[in-house]
Amino acid sequence: MSEDAHARPSGDAPEPLYDVNVPTPTHAERARTLVAQISTGTLCTLALEPPGYPYGSFVTVAFENGTPVFLISRLAEHTKNLERDPRASLLVAEGGSADPLANGRVTMLGLCTRVEGEGRSARAAFLASHPNAAYYADFRDFAFWKLHVASVRYIGGYGRMSWVSEAEWQTAEPDPLGPSAAGTIAHMNTDHADAMVLYCRAFSKATEITAASMTGVDRYGFEMSAKTAEGPRPVRLAFPRPVSTPEQARAALISMLKDARGRLA
Repeated sequence: MSEDAHARPSGDAPEPLYDVNVPTPTHAERARTLVAQISTGTLCTLALEPPGYPYGSFVTVAFENGTPVFLISRLAEHTKNLERDPRASLLVAEGGSADPLANGRVTMLGLCTRVEGEGRSARAAFLASHPNAAYYADFRDFAFWKLHVASVRYIGGYGRMSWVSEAEWQTAEPDPLGPSAAGTIAHMNTDHADAMVLYCRAFSKATEITAASMTGVDRYGFEMSAKTAEGPRPVRLAFPRPVSTPEQARAALISMLKDARGRLA
């Protein structure tokens, strides 16, 4: 079940300033987008000594169609733990926010097992993300391992969280704008802050605001934080149609800005 807001006392939730039915990425899509851009995490295994305690270790990771892939040494404590008990989890988290708890993070749980045979696909996926690992990938004590994701906990910052099923995880795809989203957001907030206000006034109920900033962008649309008399409020708007490239997103934003100016004229 998806949860997009902390529980409030009955009647205390303000009316949304936008159409909550606009196309929005699923939590599975958001989670897949987040992990596709992160190459390190915390691998948690069950310790041998003292037995049964969660043991967290920093690891490098790559993703093969959503499946975490590791290149780890049998000399490492986490490998020894996995050889005894394959139950494990991997936590990956965003950085960059002034408030760490506002960052997104994903915890994947499942059985972590050694890749049998040559493991060509796992090797290719890992070395594509970590080319410097090629010099020790063939050392006798190193091997590729995979975490077979059975369940996922997604937290997208405050008030956005849910459990994602294995089926949802496997069928979701990373958002094509994921790698370029931060640049688009920075550009819009630095060079087109006035456009954010026009978008809000023309396409949402946030008509009395004086400032707004973009907080997210994806194939379906974008999100803003609008400054109202009651404080910052979220606004999400949809693109006229889904986009798949930064150029298409730019064209959609320009088209929507022209439309907004026409509506407000």
